[in-house]
Amino acid sequence: MFDSSLPRRTVLRAATAVGAAAVGSAGCSPVPAAAAARRLGAEWESHARTYLSWPASKSIWAEDLPAVREEIASLAKAIADFEPVVLLARPEQADAAQQACGDTVEVVPIPVDDLWARDTVPVFPEEAGKVAGVDFNFSGWGGKQNPHDKDNAVARSVLSEYGLARTETWITAEGGSFETDGAGTLMVTESSLVNDNRNKGRSRQEIEDELKKVLGVRKVIWFAGVRGEDITDGHVDCLARFTAPGVVLLDKAAPGTPADSWSRAADQARSVLANSAGADGKPFEVIDLVQPDPDKVDGYGEDSVISYANFYVANKSVFVPKFGDATADERAQRILGEQFPGREIVPVEISAIAAGGGGIHCSTRDQPGQPS
Repeated sequence: MFDSSLPRRTVLRAATAVGAAAVGSAGCSPVPAAAAARRLGAEWESHARTYLSWPASKSIWAEDLPAVREEIASLAKAIADFEPVVLLARPEQADAAQQACGDTVEVVPIPVDDLWARDTVPVFPEEAGKVAGVDFNFSGWGGKQNPHDKDNAVARSVLSEYGLARTETWITAEGGSFETDGAGTLMVTESSLVNDNRNKGRSRQEIEDELKKVLGVRKVIWFAGVRGEDITDGHVDCLARFTAPGVVLLDKAAPGTPADSWSRAADQARSVLANSAGADGKPFEVIDLVQPDPDKVDGYGEDSVISYANFYVANKSVFVPKFGDATADERAQRILGEQFPGREIVPVEISAIAAGGGGIHCSTRDQPGQPS
C-alpha cells in the first residue's frame, strides 16, 4: 500500500523481539509557566467537528482505492449523524468526494496525500477559552512514505481555513502518537517519538518538556512501544486509550495467540501503568480490550490492524471496528458501552482501511468546541 517495505501497522503472529527496551513511567517535572493555562481536552468532550481525509492516490492504494474510498465515505456519513464532519480532499477530487459522501458531509478542498487525518490534522489544545492547533511537522512517519509534501502542509492549511492560531514546535510526530485524559495526563510510546527518524539527537526528557509546553499536560506516561515493525513505529492509539481520568483500555491479544512484539508491548504497558499514577496522583484502573480470534476474523488480512483500541469517541457516540468474531465484537461493544454510558455504540466494518495499516481512530481527528 505504501512506499515502504512496512505496512502502516502490521499485526504479526510470529514471535519477534520487542525493538525497544522496557521503560518505566516518566517523572513529573515542572510544567512551564507559559503552558499553565493550556489544556489538551479528552476525546469524549464536545466536538465542533470531525475531520477526515479523502484517499487521493492509486499509487498508494492500487486496486484497493475504490474500496477504501467507499469506507471513508461511509464512516464520514455515519459520524455526520452525530456531529459536523469535514472531509479534506484534493481540489480536483472534491466533487467526486462530495458525491460519494452526500450533503451531510462538508468537503473542503485542501490537498492531501492520504486518508490518515489523525496524523496530519493539527492537535487542538485550548487556552484562554480559544482553540489553537499544534503543527507537529508531519514527515511521512519519519520519511517512510514519500511523497508526503501535501500531508505535511495539511495542519497549516486547516488552521488557515478555520482562522485558528498555529502553535509551532520542533517535535516531529503524528497525532496518533498522543492519548490524553483531558486532566493533564498524556500517554505516548517511546518508539514513535524518541526515534532518530523523527527527533534525532533529542532525549526523552527534552521531548517530554516540549510536550508539556505545547499541549499543556502535566504528566507524561511513556511506554516502550514497538520500533521499526510498522510505519508508525507503534502509535499509542492502537495500544492504550483513556475512557476517563485514571481509566485505561489496554489492547490484549486473543487467548492462545502466539506472543509477538505487539503483545509484549501491551504487557510492558500494563507493567508501566501498574507502577504509575496520573497527573492527579491516583493509580490507574486497566481494563483489557481483547482482540478477536484471528481464525474468526472475517475479511481482514494478516497485515490488517486488528485492535478494538482504535475506536473513536464522537458526540453522543462511539465508533468501534467490527471484525467478524461475533463474541469478541460484542464483548468490545459491551465494554465501550459501559465506559461511555449514554452514547450510541456504532460498529463499523473497515476491512479496506485496516488493510492499509490503520483504523477508525487513525482516520479521524476531533476539534474541540460546540457544533455549529
